[in-house]
Amino acid sequence: MSALSSTVPALGPTAAAATLDVVIPVHNEERDLARSVERVRAHLQTFPWPSRVTIADNASTDGTAVVAHRLARAHDDVRVVHLPEKGRGRALKKVWSSSEAAVLVYMDVDLSTDLNALLPLVAPLISGHSDLAIGTRLSRASRVVRGPKRELISRCYNVLLRGTLRARFSDAQCGFKAIRADVARELLPLVRDDAWFFDTELLVLAERANLRIHEVPVDWVDDPDSRVDIVRTALDDIRGIVRLGRGLLTGQVPVADVAARLGRASTDAGGGRLGPQLVMFALVGVASTVAYAVLFLALRGAVSPFLANLLALLLTAVANTAANRRLTFGVRGRNDAVRHQLRGLVVFGVGLTVTSGSLWLLQLAGVDDRRLEVIVLTLANLVVTVLRFVAMRLWVFGRRRRR
Repeated sequence: MSALSSTVPALGPTAAAATLDVVIPVHNEERDLARSVERVRAHLQTFPWPSRVTIADNASTDGTAVVAHRLARAHDDVRVVHLPEKGRGRALKKVWSSSEAAVLVYMDVDLSTDLNALLPLVAPLISGHSDLAIGTRLSRASRVVRGPKRELISRCYNVLLRGTLRARFSDAQCGFKAIRADVARELLPLVRDDAWFFDTELLVLAERANLRIHEVPVDWVDDPDSRVDIVRTALDDIRGIVRLGRGLLTGQVPVADVAARLGRASTDAGGGRLGPQLVMFALVGVASTVAYAVLFLALRGAVSPFLANLLALLLTAVANTAANRRLTFGVRGRNDAVRHQLRGLVVFGVGLTVTSGSLWLLQLAGVDDRRLEVIVLTLANLVVTVLRFVAMRLWVFGRRRRR
C-alpha cells in the first residue's frame, strides 16, 4: 500500500473540523433522538480525532425536526439535514456525498449496537488499512440478543447473498457501518437503491471493486419497538439481488473502472473463495460439455472425427474461457482479455491432445461407433475440465494485482 493510501485522504482546509462524521438516519424518532445523540456525542469525546454527529431527518411528521434543531443549536458538533422523502439509503447518499469528513459512519438511532465497537470500526479506515468497515452480528465473537425469527431471517438472507452474489462479508444489514470518503465518492453513484437494500448493494459493489472490507464483531440487542416491515423488506431485497446480479453479469455496473481509479485493479482469481468458484465453474463446464457434444455430432457428418473434435473443442474453449473469466473468477473489463484467451488456448491445446489421443486409441483398436466416440470424448473432456480449472485459477487468471 502506498504512503498516500496509508493516511486519511486530504480534504482541504475544513478537514480538521471533523475526521469522523457519524450519521444517524431518523424518521419520527422524537422520543429517542435526544438521548441517542447525547450518548453518541459523549462516546465520541473519548476519541483522539475531531468528530461530529449528523442527524438525517427522513421526512419526519412528528416533532423529530424540532428535537434535531434543538440539539444542533445546543452543540457545535451536531448538524441536521432534512430530506423530503423517506429512505435510509437516500439519506446516507445525501449526507455522505456532501460531507467533508475523512471517514463517514452510520448507525441506527436505537443504538442496538454497543458503542464500544465504534473505535474498532473506524480505526482501520483512518489508518488506511481498510476501505469499508461493518459491524457483524454473525461472528462467533459477537453477543446478540434477539428473537429466533429475526435470527433465522438474518442468517438465511446472508446465505442467499453468498449463493447468488458470491458475497464474502458476513452481515449485510447490521446498522453499523463506516466508509472512507474517497471510496464513498466512487461507489455511491453506482448504488441505485434508496432504502434497506442500500447496505447490501454498497458492500457487493465494494467487493467486486476489490476493496478491503473490515468486519467488527459487535454486541447487539434487538429493539422491540422496531418498525421495519420484514415481509416487504425481504421482497425488496430479493428484487434488489436480481437487479444487481443482472447488472454485474451484463457489465452494466462499471466496478472495474472504480477499482482502477482507486488503485485496486486486479485479476486475482486465486484469491477468490474456492467453493463458489467450483460451483460456478462446474455449471459453466456442464454447459460447455453439452455444447461440445452437440457441436461434435453436428460436424461429424460433414468432416472427419479429428476435425470435428478440433472445431467443437475450439469453439467451446473460447466461449468457456470468456464465461469463466466473468462468472467464475469475477474478472471484469477488457484489460488482459486477450492474454487470458491466449492462455486459455494453451490449455485448449492440452485438452486437444488428450481428446485426440482418445480418438486415436479408438481407431487403433478398430472401433467405428459414433456413440462410443461421444462417450469416450465426453469422459476425456471431464478430465480436461478438472485440469482446466486448476490452470485457470493458478495461471490463466493468475494473481497480478496492480495498486
